[in-house]
Amino acid sequence: MITIPYLTALTTYFSYGLLFAFGQLRDFFRKFIDWWKASNLQGYAPICLGLEDFYIRRLYLRIQDCFGRPIASPPDAWFDVVERVSNDNNKTLQRTTKISRCLNLGSYNYLGFAAADEYCTPRVTETLQRYSASTCSTRMEGGTTALHVELEQVVADFVGKPAAMVTGMGYVTNSAILPVLVKHGGLIISDSLNHNSIVNGARGSGATIRVFQHNTPSHLERVLREQIAEGQPRTHRPWKKIIVVVEGIYSMEGELCKLPEIVSICKKYKAYVYLDEAHSIGAVGKTGRGVCELLGVDTADVDIMMGTFTKSFGSCGGYIAGSKELIQYLKYTCPAHLYATSISPPAAQQIISAIKVILGEDGSSRGAQKLAQIRENSNYFRSELQKMGFEVLGDNDSPVMPIMLYNPAKIPAFSRECLKQNVAVVTVAFPATPLLLARARICISAAHSREDMVKALEVISRVGDLVGIKYFPAEPKKHELVEGREKVE
Repeated sequence: MITIPYLTALTTYFSYGLLFAFGQLRDFFRKFIDWWKASNLQGYAPICLGLEDFYIRRLYLRIQDCFGRPIASPPDAWFDVVERVSNDNNKTLQRTTKISRCLNLGSYNYLGFAAADEYCTPRVTETLQRYSASTCSTRMEGGTTALHVELEQVVADFVGKPAAMVTGMGYVTNSAILPVLVKHGGLIISDSLNHNSIVNGARGSGATIRVFQHNTPSHLERVLREQIAEGQPRTHRPWKKIIVVVEGIYSMEGELCKLPEIVSICKKYKAYVYLDEAHSIGAVGKTGRGVCELLGVDTADVDIMMGTFTKSFGSCGGYIAGSKELIQYLKYTCPAHLYATSISPPAAQQIISAIKVILGEDGSSRGAQKLAQIRENSNYFRSELQKMGFEVLGDNDSPVMPIMLYNPAKIPAFSRECLKQNVAVVTVAFPATPLLLARARICISAAHSREDMVKALEVISRVGDLVGIKYFPAEPKKHELVEGREKVE
């Protein structure tokens, strides 16, 4: 749980209040202009009314240059950012021909596979020439190739499950599969900070949804006991099935799931466990097999394992892994398998090749080196940020580290100042986070060298001093004598 300093919370509320008040004042006068233009609607109601687009018009558009920045190169440790200009107070942005070479602290390129790789790239190129860029069909029609069959077996073996099914989009893996797994009469118990794909999938299922406090097993047990005792709404019949949905690493918090405790509780109350490993598969664990390996949980105790290929594997799509009966059922019923275009063959080959590198099946030790590097880089960067006085969320070993900004004015200030010094960062605000909890989300990669991280830390420290986001006192630097002279670490 995030404890906001009182002064910070007060100034943040005041800032949003001021923005809201001036926005409402401007909207008041805007109504007179809209009244004169009402005849142009020809009987149609306005498609956006009042407060429906208030946040976009009055807050987001003012800082939209901080989001959606086009890039012109692979998302490696360094990449090319296309500069944009605006001639209408940021309502629209125009691309220029100027490109800045920036240190990339925003992409999910955890193991560095997003750039050219000596093992993966030649095989992807060969696959592109053999199979083309797309199957142009669904898996059930003409969209299944030998690569798709191989990929599903490779993924199942990698995560430690009997079978797996892959989809062409990570978001859809959750939003399309949850409604197939549980329907009316079932119960979904979801972590309060689960990803939007899980939220939409749960809502679309027709099942009853209950939420437990983020990463709090004791509250999960209390919710389970209450719901089992009460049963279904109105009828109070027993639930047809209960599924508890959690994430391996929470993408906006960088926290590891308390999986051993949650699995223990679910086994006690006979509830299924659905684990989303979008940000943890390939990124944590001795051999990159995710939080189950890192935390010592037997994969047999996790009923449904979900993950994406868009982070550690440098590709696209997602997967569901579980029992053979479950995967066979999903292949017959899941719209992501029946109606969506299958994952492209080059993307499938990229995943297969990346997994082989991770496991050392390419004949080298590069996979083990990448895993050691991402762990070392993540822990070093996190500890240095904390020493500087930043409020950093998350756990050790997690490559996701949010730096809390809070105040709305500090969102664009931090992003723009970092970009001026050739460091590209991602800032996140409402509605992706609660209104008061705006943050900059740093994503570390195995491709980052120590020199890259030192440069990034220097820039972030300077910008942090400039915009005032060092909410804790910095640790004093250690002094030691080296050959008769003082050295500062």
